[in-house]
Amino acid sequence: MDEIQKELLIQVADLHEVPQGAYNLRVNGQGAGRNTTEHIDIVTKTDKPGIDIIVKPGTKNESIHIPVVLSQSGLTELVYNDFFIGEDSDVTIVAGCGIHNGGSDKSEHDGIHSFFIGKNAKVKYVEKHYGSGDGSGERILNPQTIIHIDEGGYMEMDTVQIKGVDSTIRTTQATLEDKATLVIKEKIMTHGKQYAKTDFEVNLNGEDCGANVISRSVAKEDSHQIFLSKINGNNKCYGHTECDAILMDRGSVSAIPEITANHLEASLIHEAAIGKIAGEEITKLMTLGLTEAEAEAQIVNGFLK
Repeated sequence: MDEIQKELLIQVADLHEVPQGAYNLRVNGQGAGRNTTEHIDIVTKTDKPGIDIIVKPGTKNESIHIPVVLSQSGLTELVYNDFFIGEDSDVTIVAGCGIHNGGSDKSEHDGIHSFFIGKNAKVKYVEKHYGSGDGSGERILNPQTIIHIDEGGYMEMDTVQIKGVDSTIRTTQATLEDKATLVIKEKIMTHGKQYAKTDFEVNLNGEDCGANVISRSVAKEDSHQIFLSKINGNNKCYGHTECDAILMDRGSVSAIPEITANHLEASLIHEAAIGKIAGEEITKLMTLGLTEAEAEAQIVNGFLK
């Protein structure tokens, strides 16, 4: 990999060298390295672009890295990655995509990830998106995540987009069985004329299952964001969705939560708060010696931390 590709890999997966454990690296639409372990297999699909990640039942404390890097201007791709997580497993999966576009043509990566999380399995999934390059071509990322959590399963999904992505539509659909849990934490910052839309739909089908969907975002300059969150309580369950957003300059955010209780013992909550940074917060930090710009940056960093 060249220096640009290495930097993208650091930004999206915190990788400074070849990772330990199972991994699959994809660079400019091609496989660039793979490793499997005794308990985790990675298989190339034969009917469409993408891979199957197969975690054996009972696998504990192992990690899987599957970052994607695009540095070729004008490249567009669609990949399908399926994750089969065996019963009683406990693994961490680090994904993410970085695009460097120094040309005039758009570069786009669309990924469809399907998770099949077995009974009592636990997954932490980390996904970062990042863009760089001074070309006029757009950097576009459209991830779609489909999640099915079996009885007693748990998934924590952390998604981050901080810089450089011109347009993104992020779609997540989840179905939970008895005593399953889903936690989603999303952080987004947009600037310039960037556009970001997130669309969550969680179906709480199992008894005593629960979901917590939290989004924090900052919209700067002329950027626009849309947050859609729909939770359906179809059994005795708990669901919570929350959107907190900071507006700066001429940025705008639309938050549209929807909760539907289809069972007498479904307990659902939605919260949303959008506004500018409070003037007294900036003033307080400026009394400590920070400039106004430094005070704003510190507040934003703390908000998205």
